[in-house]
Amino acid sequence: MAEDLYAVARFLYEAGTLKQTKRTGWWMAGVRDPESVAEHSWRTALLATIIAKLEGADPAQAAFLAVWHDSQETRTGDVNYLGRKYAPQADPRAVTEDQVAGMPEVLATAVRELVAEYEAKESPEALCARDADKLECMIQGIEYKAQGYENAQRWIDNSRRRLTTKSANQLADAVLATESLDWLRTALGETQS
Repeated sequence: MAEDLYAVARFLYEAGTLKQTKRTGWWMAGVRDPESVAEHSWRTALLATIIAKLEGADPAQAAFLAVWHDSQETRTGDVNYLGRKYAPQADPRAVTEDQVAGMPEVLATAVRELVAEYEAKESPEALCARDADKLECMIQGIEYKAQGYENAQRWIDNSRRRLTTKSANQLADAVLATESLDWLRTALGETQS
């Protein structure tokens, strides 16, 4: 087997650690068992496809960016905004460079380019993926608040304010006007109260 595939295999195990890496900001809101980075990234990718499609951008590219947007946290952990005040944040591009070392060049180049595009905040797809990241945090905050974590309101408000695209802002308004179990009521044909 080619040596560069062993580098890919090692990265696949490394990426799996994101399933156990908790999003640390939620601890400040009192959430005892917050979502993992992997859980956050999954819904972020889904949201990126939706926002991009509504914005006329490439939904596959936006989702691709969203899938990789926190991949560096295998090495840095999830450093919340308060932690960033005291410790400089690692450059995601530099972390990615180390992560893809030894991989087939076609793959390493693709991953480096994805992370660079996301961090540049310039392409329509990057803007959609970044809004998806914020909108996912807002939705998660709403869900935590419904579980009794009142302090999650700060994350809801901050995430809502940081949205930039028209579609993400409109979707946020719809999310805020919808209860978290409305989907179940609709699926069961129950009338809304």
